[in-house]
Formats: sequence, C-alpha cells, structure tokens
Amino acid sequence: MIPALAGFAALLALILMRMPIALSMGLVGFFGFAALQGLGWDNILSFDWTAPLSAAARRVTTTALQYGLSVIPLFVLMGNIIAKAGFSRQIYGASQAFLGHRPGGLAAATIVACGGFSAICGSSLATAATMSKVAIPQMRKFGYADSLSTAAVAAGGTLGILIPPSVILVIYGILTETSIRELFAAGFLPGVVGILFYLGAVRWTVWRNPASAPAKAERASWKERKRAIANVRGAAALFVLVMGGIYGGVFTPTEAAGVGAGGAFLLALWRRALSWGAFADALRESARTSAALFSVLIGALIFSAFINRAGMPDALTGFIRDLDAPPLAAVAVIMLMYIAMGTVFESLSMLLLTIPVFFPVITSLGYDPVWFGIIAVVVTEISLITPPVGLNVFVLSSSLGSVSTTTIFRGVTPFWIADILRLAVLVLLPAVSLAMPQWLYH
Repeated sequence: MIPALAGFAALLALILMRMPIALSMGLVGFFGFAALQGLGWDNILSFDWTAPLSAAARRVTTTALQYGLSVIPLFVLMGNIIAKAGFSRQIYGASQAFLGHRPGGLAAATIVACGGFSAICGSSLATAATMSKVAIPQMRKFGYADSLSTAAVAAGGTLGILIPPSVILVIYGILTETSIRELFAAGFLPGVVGILFYLGAVRWTVWRNPASAPAKAERASWKERKRAIANVRGAAALFVLVMGGIYGGVFTPTEAAGVGAGGAFLLALWRRALSWGAFADALRESARTSAALFSVLIGALIFSAFINRAGMPDALTGFIRDLDAPPLAAVAVIMLMYIAMGTVFESLSMLLLTIPVFFPVITSLGYDPVWFGIIAVVVTEISLITPPVGLNVFVLSSSLGSVSTTTIFRGVTPFWIADILRLAVLVLLPAVSLAMPQWLYH
C-alpha cells in the first residue's frame, strides 16, 4: 500500500511540474515496478532492468496491436468527418426550429444539438469546439449573455463522453473487460436524463436573470420544421445504422466503428459537404487525437500494473470491508473522491488512473460493472466544466478569445449542480442505467 501511495504522490508532483500525463504515468509505473523488484539507491547501477523493461515493452506492443482498440481511431475519424462536413449546423438548425421561440430557447436548442452531435461524434472536446462556432454567434445575435451562451455549449459538450458511441466508454470496457455493447446501451438513457437536467438549468438561469436571454427567435412554421428535420435525416440514419447494428448484434463495436467512419465519408460526399482539403484535415486530426489517446492509455496501463502489483486495490477493498459500512456509503465516498480529483486532473487521465483502483472495490461490493462504468463517466463529465481544470471551458475560452474563463465558469455553475443531481439519481436508481442492457441482452 505504501509504495502505491508514494507512486500517486510522485505522479501528482510530476503533473504539477507540467510533465505530460502520459509520460508521468509511464515513468512512475516503470520505476515503481522496478522498485518492487528491489531497485534502490545503493544498487541503481548494478540493478537488472530486464523485468521492468520487458513489462513496459510488452504493454506498449500488446496495446498497440490490440484489435479491439481499433474502434477508437475509427470512431474519432467518424466524428471528425461529421464535424468537417458541417452537419453540426443542420443539427442545431433542427433544434432551433422547435425550441428557439421559447424563453432561453436558443440555449436549450444548443443543449439538444450538443446531445445530437454527441451521438455521431463521441468526443466532448470536439462537440464543444464545433458547436461553439455554430451556436454562440446565433445567441449573440439575439442578445444572450456570454455567461449563458458559453455555459450551454460547455455543458452540452460534456454529453459527448457519455452518449454512445463514446470513446471513454470503449476505453473503460477494454480496461475492465466489460461488454462495450452493454455499456453503449447503458449510456443512452443517462444521456437523455443529462439533456433534461441541462434544460432545467437553462430555465433556472433565465428565470433568475431574464436579461441573460432577452429575445426569442421567431416561431418556425411546420413547413420550416419539416425542412429542418429533412436536413438531419442522413446523420440520424447513420446513428441508427451504427448503434442499431451494435444493439441488434449485427455488428461488433469495432465493425460498427468502421461502418460509421465509412458511412460518414459517403454521406459527406453524397451531400457534397466535404472537400478533399477538409477530409485531409479530418485524417490529420484523427491521427493526432488517436496518438494522444493511445499514449495516455499505455501510460495508464503501465501505472495500473504497478498499482495492482503494489496491492493497492486489495488493500482498499479490505479497508472498506473492515469499516463494515453500507455499500452505498462506500460508493458515495468514491464519488466524492472523483469530484475532488476532477478539480485537478483532466477527465480521461482521472478515469484511467482510478478505474484500476476502484473497479475491484465496486465489484467486490456486488455492484454491476456496467452501472459503475456509467457512474464513473458521469462523474468524470463534471470535471470538464468545474474549475480550475475544466477542459471544455478552456477550449471555449481559447477558441472565442473575447470571453474569459471566469465568465464561463460563473455561467456554468447551474449546469454542474444539475450534473450532481443527475449523479445522485443514477447512484440511487441503478435501473436508469441498466434498463436498456437488461431489456436488450438479458
């Protein structure tokens, strides 16, 4: 237990010194594993490095060659093609046609559009960055306060890591050997619940401060609404094809990712919405994103191997059992730890660091691993919009330039409070997460 705690302390120190998280985890895991093999200051020159070097090299090669992980770059490519082809504007247009005329309607339309775009993107940061270019100019046109408009995009963007196809759910499934198909089924209803809670946050904000949304868009006619729906039929059909194929057992998740990437490309060509230059940009961005994800994943796997060998999960499980506390109390403590860590760690890194520690504890308490995957992703979502390391907030601030992070953090407060309430609902009512997997597969 003590070597594991020392490893976490060393990791935090390296992160605070701004060392890349992937390299930090890899180095701490490597030298931690070596220390458990007998490395010390007195024998550092004569130490046999074969075992730690072999373990790290094996982790790199097996991860890079793992067939199941090919789902990550394919889903990333699918999202980038959709973003470059401009489908976000059509999705936002459909949402605005039905919600824009209501009080705070454009912010509500932004939330719904973010949810729709997440369903064919799978990335939180990509959703926030893409929708900011579409939604914020429209909200500024109608006099919306920057605090509300940016908060709606930042919060709506967090749905990208939960609503399937979600890259983080894929990574969780691979780390814990949990069915990705069941995780995708489990993520749907909590994603819808998240949209509803965020819509409630918009209404609350407008009720408390009507000046934040002073004007309404004109009510769209039914003819305009039908036209808006027709514009998103292709994207909706792609989502139904990919997710319906997974849910129905027609495709494996990896095959579905290939179908999704290929379908997005063909759909963009059919709509004449993707130039070859934009396609090349999508390929480059997908390669960079995938390389970053694989680097962090490999570093986390090296670190988790050290943590497991040091016995931290077993020690933590034994400690909780000795407390003789109700299982729900242990879950509550873990959730509070996640929320606290979210103020320091980036979401994916936090998930990769903690799953090897908390997953054995949760399963030993009798909880469903699919349920915990959804809970872990939801609590990770909160870190994307909470200070001081809310990545979605910084993405918006850097892309807009004219809006400070302070303004965005102030506006997003009702949304992360809504997230806390949603988390409580999902913890207390596991059926919300498990209803679809049980209906489809049991």
